[in-house]
Amino acid sequence: MTGVKLGDRLLYVGCAHGARMAAIAAKVGLSGQVVVIAPDAASAHEAQKSAANAGVLVDVEVAPPTQLPVEAATFDLAVVDDTGGLFGASGRDDRAAGIREVLRALRSGGRAMIIGPAPPSGLSTFLSRAKPGAAFVASGEAAGALAAEGFKSARTFAAREGLVFVEGIKPR
Repeated sequence: MTGVKLGDRLLYVGCAHGARMAAIAAKVGLSGQVVVIAPDAASAHEAQKSAANAGVLVDVEVAPPTQLPVEAATFDLAVVDDTGGLFGASGRDDRAAGIREVLRALRSGGRAMIIGPAPPSGLSTFLSRAKPGAAFVASGEAAGALAAEGFKSARTFAAREGLVFVEGIKPR
């Protein structure tokens, strides 16, 4: 769903699910580059462990999403993993600052993809222990936040297998 390809420079912000990160990171191959920004030491450990298990090379840094320790205009694609609420649980100002940092890190024409949980449906609505109310990504708020910070064509791209994918493009 992310459209990552061989040779891409990938920035992965957050690591709520190490196997998902490793599966996406594997697509860049040896000719690409993957930098994972983990919000804490536990997430960094999960990223390193998952990458090693998948045989994927990644550079892992611990930093808040509001201060990405990467050079500007470096990455082709930034994936923000909000499945653990990294952005959704943050305040509006921190979310905006994080999105501005992603925008700064992307090259002209680069893409940002925010992945979040889809709201429960059907029987899972009644069985779920999730808090009521739409999540940041599934509610459409993520697409609006990308657009507000300068991304063009910000939209919900897909909903699949319990996840919602929102993307935006950095203007040229």
